Amino acid sequence: MPTPVIKSLRIGEYEVLTYLVACPRTGQAVIIDPAGEARRLAQWARDYEIKYILNTHGHPDHTLANAELKELIQAPVAMHQDDDDFFASEEGKAVSTQELHLPPPPRADVRLSHGQALQVGDLRLEVIHTPGHTPGSVCFLVEGNLFTGDTLFVGAVGRTDLGGASLQTLLDSIERRLLPLPDKTIIHPGHDYGDTPASTLGREREENPFITDFILDA
Repeated sequence: MPTPVIKSLRIGEYEVLTYLVACPRTGQAVIIDPAGEARRLAQWARDYEIKYILNTHGHPDHTLANAELKELIQAPVAMHQDDDDFFASEEGKAVSTQELHLPPPPRADVRLSHGQALQVGDLRLEVIHTPGHTPGSVCFLVEGNLFTGDTLFVGAVGRTDLGGASLQTLLDSIERRLLPLPDKTIIHPGHDYGDTPASTLGREREENPFITDFILDA
């Protein structure tokens, strides 16, 4: 299986990690969570053919550059259908404008669902629905690399004090959808909140207190 090209940039006041994941043979790629600075991202990705702009979830700190970047690089925006609907609702708009003080994301061009696969050159990206941080949070699995957004951090999990969130749902998602993956799976989170920017599922299984204390010891 091909080894993807993976690059990251820290973007915006919330210091979101925006990722570029590319097929080394074809140059086809995706951008995950364009957090702002659309022109900078377009320049960053200029050597690749961007097939999709992917959102791990609809919080505006992760989606702020969706519309402008879409116009600059002519790639469709993809988001899980539950977040596409939630952030178009009055409750979702309030989460964006009142709780995070940023505009809500525009509607997606591609509505994702659990288990869906996206082909990007020789790479297969699997969509894993992991609700809890938001109703439509997802992780993207690409050749042993898991892009977790705000579902799972190094040593922590995403916030569940915002509208549409649930700690128990988040823990259930991690237990049912992520922990069955191999320990060597590399975790690429949406923020660098831990002692390293990335981790492995095996390390998180042993050291992340939300997994050790709330899932494995439950």
